[in-house]
Amino acid sequence: AYEGLDLLLTALPRILDQAPDVRVLLVGGGPQEEALKQQAQRLGIADKVVFGGRVPHGEVNRYYDLVDVLVYPRHPMRLTELVTPLKPLEAMAQGHLFAASDVGGHKELIRDGETGVLFRAGDPQSLADKVLGLLESPGQWPALKQAGRRFVETERNWKTSVARYQAVYGGLMRSREGARI
Repeated sequence: AYEGLDLLLTALPRILDQAPDVRVLLVGGGPQEEALKQQAQRLGIADKVVFGGRVPHGEVNRYYDLVDVLVYPRHPMRLTELVTPLKPLEAMAQGHLFAASDVGGHKELIRDGETGVLFRAGDPQSLADKVLGLLESPGQWPALKQAGRRFVETERNWKTSVARYQAVYGGLMRSREGARI
């Protein structure tokens, strides 16, 4: 439930009001799938939402390529504030366009308007506005995609990540050694 797909479905009628050709592709499965299908029915958008189910990891890229805007609507909660998700990094590395909620894990990765766009977590109107803004501005897509990919290549590679951990662990080791004296 923390992934916030219910929020995406809640926002979809607002998006469809201005962009009636939009469709949502939900890939994956799990305990929320049936509830999401029922929500789509209740909202009258079941014909606009495609449930792709689980796919082998090797086919994930094919599904990414079907989508103009990836949406990561995580709900605000302790887990999403503290844990950095991998899905946005994967999307940026592959040069995809996306919108994400402004929870801590996303804010750590996304520079709003530069490497992707952020919307207020838990706010379906904010989600709709940001997605519509992207859909209405295809001229901005190449710059956003390139900046996201560049961010991953320069700041989220193994060399940079290991260097950050070395600094932290090195400091801890030095303070521990100093405590023995």
